[in-house]
Amino acid sequence: MAREGTQTGQLGGLQRFSVALEANRSELTHLEASRLKLGSMVDLAQDTAKRQAALRAEKQDLSKELKTLLVESTRLANVLRKAVLAHYGIRAEKLAEFGLQPFRGRTRKAAPAPETPGTPEPPAGPEVKPTASHS
Repeated sequence: MAREGTQTGQLGGLQRFSVALEANRSELTHLEASRLKLGSMVDLAQDTAKRQAALRAEKQDLSKELKTLLVESTRLANVLRKAVLAHYGIRAEKLAEFGLQPFRGRTRKAAPAPETPGTPEPPAGPEVKPTASHS
C-alpha cells in the first residue's frame, strides 16, 4: 500500500481506519480507549481542515477586496494631488509636504565659454600618428 503524502489523503486514510475500528470494536475491546481517542482526534482534524478551507476562501476574498481598494484609493489620491497642485500652484514649496515636487524651473546647459581672442589656434595640418617601436 502506497503511503499518502497529502494532508487530505492522510485524513481520508485515518477516517477509513477509524471506521474499520468502529465496525470491529466488539473484537477489539482491549483497544477501546485508544479507538475513542483516535476517533476524537480524527474529528478534530476534520473540523480543522474545514476551518482551514473556509479561511483560505476568506483570504482570497479579502485579497480581491484589498486589490480593489488599493486601485480606487490610488485613483482618488491622483485626483487629490492634482487638486493640491491647483490650490497651491506648481511652484509652491508647500507641495513638498504632500510628497509632490514643486516646479523650480528648468536647469539650462552652461553656454560654452567664448574663446579668448589672444589665443592662436594650432595650424590645421596632416595628422601624424606615432609609430610603435619594437625593441
